Parts: sequence; C-alpha cells; structure tokens
Amino acid sequence: MSKILVIDDDLDICLLLKRFLTKHQFDVQVANNGKDSLQILQEFKPDLVLTDFKLGDMTGGEILTKIKEKYPHVPVIVITGYSDIKIAVDVMRLGAFDYVTKPLFPDEILLTVRKALEDSQDKTTQQTVAPVVEVGKTEVNGDSLAESTKKGKTFRFNSEYIFGNDPASKELYRQIDLVAPTNYSVIIYGESGSGKEAIAREIHKRSKRRDQPFVAMDCGAIPRDLANSELFGHEKGSFTGALTTKIGHFEQANGGTLFLDEVANLSYDVQVSLLRVVQERRVKRIGSTKEIPLDVRIVVASNEKLMDAFRQGKFREDLFYRFNEFSIDVPPLRDRKEDVMTFANHFLLNTNAELGKNVKGFSDDVIAYFMKYPWPGNLRELKNVIKRATLLTDGDYIEAITLPFEISNYSKLQFIDDSPASLPIPEIDIHPEVNSVNALSRKNSLKDVAHGAEYEMILNVLKQVNFNKSKAAKILDIDRKTLYNKLKIYNL
Repeated sequence: MSKILVIDDDLDICLLLKRFLTKHQFDVQVANNGKDSLQILQEFKPDLVLTDFKLGDMTGGEILTKIKEKYPHVPVIVITGYSDIKIAVDVMRLGAFDYVTKPLFPDEILLTVRKALEDSQDKTTQQTVAPVVEVGKTEVNGDSLAESTKKGKTFRFNSEYIFGNDPASKELYRQIDLVAPTNYSVIIYGESGSGKEAIAREIHKRSKRRDQPFVAMDCGAIPRDLANSELFGHEKGSFTGALTTKIGHFEQANGGTLFLDEVANLSYDVQVSLLRVVQERRVKRIGSTKEIPLDVRIVVASNEKLMDAFRQGKFREDLFYRFNEFSIDVPPLRDRKEDVMTFANHFLLNTNAELGKNVKGFSDDVIAYFMKYPWPGNLRELKNVIKRATLLTDGDYIEAITLPFEISNYSKLQFIDDSPASLPIPEIDIHPEVNSVNALSRKNSLKDVAHGAEYEMILNVLKQVNFNKSKAAKILDIDRKTLYNKLKIYNL
C-alpha cells in the first residue's frame, strides 16, 4: 500500500483528501503546516507528497525544496488556488512532479497521484532491478549483455527500453559490458531518437553505482541563463528570482551517475564552470561559499562529434578530453534492420496496454514498408508511428492505410537526383476503373505523359517541403482542395 502525505492549512481539504485517497487503498497522513509536515515526513516516509502552495508558515516552494533535499526521489504534487502559470513554472523547475489548481476534481487527483507513483516506481526499478529477459520471463542471472544476446535472448529492463539481436546491437552491448563496471566518463554518440539515454541508463545499472541516483539533464532544453543553476544549484537570494535554495543536478546525482544529453548545446561560459567542477570534483552553489565534494560518474551524449565541435569553436577542447575516456557509437535504426520488427512489436505491446487495445501484429505490407523505410527519426519515430497506427486500427492487425504518407509511399519518393530531367515518370494506374487492356493501349498516350509529369511534379514539391500540403499547394499555385483531389486520383 503506497503512503501519501497531504499538507494543507485547510482542515477540510485535508480530511476530504484523506477520506478519498484512503477509499482508493492508500495509507494517508495529513499535516496543517510546514513544520509539522517535516516531522511527519521523517517518521512516515511517504511514497508521495500532496502539498498546498500557500501554507501558514512557509510556501509550497520552500517545503518542496526541503523535501527534495532529504528525499529527492519522492514525487511532490503542488496544489494551489492561484492558477498562475509563473507559479506552475517555478514549482516544476524546483522538482515538483505536477501542479493542480483548486477546485479539486477527484478523478484528476487520482490520475495524477497514480501517474506520479508509477513514474517513481519506474525510476526505482531502473536503478535497482536487473534486466529481465522477454523470452520465458526469467532473469539474466549475471550474464553480460553480449553473452545473453548470443543465447538469443531479447532484453526488456522496463516498459520503456528494449535491446535487439542485430549484429550492430551485439557490438554495442559488448562495449557496454566493457565500460559499465568502471568509473570512466563516457561519450555516447548517436542520431536523435536512437536511444542514447537508454544506453546511459544501462551503463549505470550495470555499474557499482546501480543503487545510487541516475540523474538526466537535457542540455538543449535548458535556457542559457538557467543552465548554471540547474547544474550546480543556487542559494536563496543569490540572484533575482532565487526565492528558495535549489539543489543542482550534480548534488542530486552525488554517489551515482549524471547524464548530460546533447552536451554540445551548453554555452561556452557554462562549459568553463563545468570543466572546473569535473576537474576538482567539488561543486559550489551559486551564491554560496561552501564547496561540496562530489563522487559522480559523468556520461554525456551528443548527436555531433565533440571533436568536430571543438574544432569549430563550439566546445572546449579541454572539456572534451575530460569526457573522452571512452566513447560509444549508437547505430541508427536503418543499420539495425534485424531489430526493426523487434522494436515495433515491443512498442505495439506497450501501446496496446496504454490504449486498452488488443492489436495482434502487423500486416505483410506494413512489415515490408517498415523494412524499406530508413527511419531518419530512429526509435522515437518508430514508436510514434506505432502509437498513431494502433490508435487508428480497429481490427487485429495494423494495415498500411494507418501509416504516414512518407512511409507507405517511400519507394515512390526516391528519385535518381533532384533535377527534373532525370526524374523517372512513375507507372501508376490513374484510371483504375479502366480495364487492363484499355489501360495498356493508353500507356504511351499524350494524356498519360501529362498525368505522369503532373504526378512527378507533385511528389517532387511535396518532398521539397517535407510533405507540408499547404506549402506544396502554394508552390504549385493551386488550392489545398485541388491538391487533395489530385492526391486522391493518384491513389496517394
């Protein structure tokens, strides 16, 4: 039974939430101010905290910071009657799992609580549980990734990540086996969506730090002026807007692993500060004079070679050499053809569970399309395609009609080059109602040549604008409705 601590200075809200959550099989305790809540937190050790933003003796931001200092893995949901977007941004930045406003709706509260607990449980599983083999549902029993792959086992170490059996995958697992037990810093190279964070998590989980935190930071998603604060933390009042003390990612990951995704996106001045922390293994919060010793393994990821980045002046050379104790190249999905359907079936399994469906698999046409398509968006693109197709499927199998245009028509979109003179005229049936004899007799008619040229022009323009139909219609000097009609005529 999961334990929940409710903090609110309104006694009626506390009683209401306690009665409601207890009815749904949760163990609930309540506190009416910040001071009492900290005492109860230490004794009760809840799995989740629901707190009002405006308490009598402290703000929700202050109580949130204190909770995260002592129990960083306990999810916190902030409740307030002030539906202010700035408050929402602030509490999320401080580490809140979610933010809800009064009046409270029971279904919304229950859904948010369950999502927070599931997310917390997934993170704990990633840190402490050994990989589970899909086949036979038995544990790995200490086998290395490479050894287990040789035995024909397909891994699934939680509902989000999976490994395959392609030769390129096996080489990837061999490298993970080599570096995971060490304390080396690792650079993971790979295209967007190729699963770099999954590799970082597996390195952490197969290391001696597996029972310690794994903290991930997307360097490309953090505004430049907040990056130092996110990495190193800050003291209350150290700069305008620093309303509370913040624990940085380095401190959160102390004893464990810090994963910096797309590290090349960090600004040059942040790289200078980062180099100092990496060299000295000590961190000082912004506005503080106290240095905190660190024992953190650093794993970074980039979709561009950091050596090229420092040659271009975008990345510090000395920082690159600090990180480059070991590097791993994650192969793109197009180079792991044997794994495409393994991943597709895994994503279908998860999407069925998410949508409450029972789609059994893929039609032969869909499998053929998947194997021909180069998947420029890699695993992320494949996952999104499966989710979309499963949502649109009413039968037992995913059919080609549910796939995006660029996948089901990929072969037709390949040209020798982009010059109009070299573009082949596709052989398409533009009048399906005409029988095959008549169609054959018309094959070389002037009308068919005109249709072929039109088809060719439409596809070429669609390709240039990344299949944006509005832009294509504008370039072709026709309206959207006319373009849609022509796509229908050509069976696209």
